[in-house]
Amino acid sequence: MIKLSPGEAAALLRQKDDILILTHRRPDGDTTGCAAGLCLALRQLGKQAFLLKNPEVTAVNAVYVESLWAAADFVPGFVVSVDIAAKSLFFPAAEAYFDQIGLAVDHHPSFEGFGESQCVDSSRAACGEIVYEICRALGPVSPEIALPLYAAVATDTGCFVYANTRANTHRVAAELMETGIDYFAVNKRHFRTKSRKRIALEAELMGKAEFFQEGRGVFLCLPLEMMARIGASQDDLEDISSLAGIIEGVDCGAVLQELKPGEWKLSLRTGANGRVNATQACGILGGGGHAMAAGATVRGSLEQVKAMVLDAVEQVRRA
Repeated sequence: MIKLSPGEAAALLRQKDDILILTHRRPDGDTTGCAAGLCLALRQLGKQAFLLKNPEVTAVNAVYVESLWAAADFVPGFVVSVDIAAKSLFFPAAEAYFDQIGLAVDHHPSFEGFGESQCVDSSRAACGEIVYEICRALGPVSPEIALPLYAAVATDTGCFVYANTRANTHRVAAELMETGIDYFAVNKRHFRTKSRKRIALEAELMGKAEFFQEGRGVFLCLPLEMMARIGASQDDLEDISSLAGIIEGVDCGAVLQELKPGEWKLSLRTGANGRVNATQACGILGGGGHAMAAGATVRGSLEQVKAMVLDAVEQVRRA
C-alpha cells in the first residue's frame, strides 16, 4: 500500500482515465460533496469520471450527485473511494469494487487501510479538506467544483461548530467561498430548513430521551414504528445525530435508529472533554469513526442494544 499526499494523489489521477468514484452507505454531505467535486475536477481535465449510483442518497444531497451517476454498463479503468473508512460501509453495489480500489481518500482515525494507494489524514475535520487540495492540484477550482466541496466541509463540521473544526477548515471554506459560490443557499439547505415531519420527530425524540451516567449520557431512540407513525423518511433524518449534543450537561449522546427489525444504527457523539472516546466505544461494537463522532450497526432488541452501548461506553470512559 502506497501512502500519498494530496499533490501525489492528484499526480496519480492525472495518469488515469475512466474513473469511478465510490461513496459510503447512508451517504452524508461529506462523501457526496467529495465525490461530486472530485468528479467535476477530473472532467475539467477532459477525463471520463462518474460516481457509482448510491440508492441511499437523500434528496438534500442528491442535488450534488444526480447528474454524475455512471451508466449501468460503465467499465471503470480506475476506482476511487472517498470518505469511506471501513469495508462495512460499502453499499452492496460498491462491494464488488472493494478489491479494485486504486486510491482511497479518507480522514477517519478508524480507516482500515484498504486500497492500492491511500491519501488519508485523520487530522482533517472533513474529507472535503483533503479532496479540495487534490482538486486544487489538478487545476483551477471553479465554482461548480467548489460548491459540493463547501457542502462537504460545512456538513462534516456542523456548519463549523463541531470541535473537530480547525483553522485550516476555515481557510479551505474561505477559499471555496471566494470562487463565488452561493454558500448561503448551501447553509440554508443543510442547517436552516426542517420539514414538519422532522420537527415532529425531534419533539418525540426529546420527549422520550433516556438519560444515563447521572445525566451526562442520553439515548435518543428512533424505532421503525415512530418513523411510520409520523410518516418520516430518510430525507427527514439529515444530521439527526447532532440532537443529543444540544442538551445541557450531556457529553455522550447515543442516537439509535432502527434500520430493520433487530438491527439498529448507532450514531455516537461525545464531548471535547475527552471523557468518552466515540471511536473506541464504537470499535468495541464493530464500528468506527472519530474521537467525538462515530457509529456502528448493532443487532438485538432495543433493550439489548442499549445495554451493549452502555457497556462499550463504560469500557472506554474516563472518570
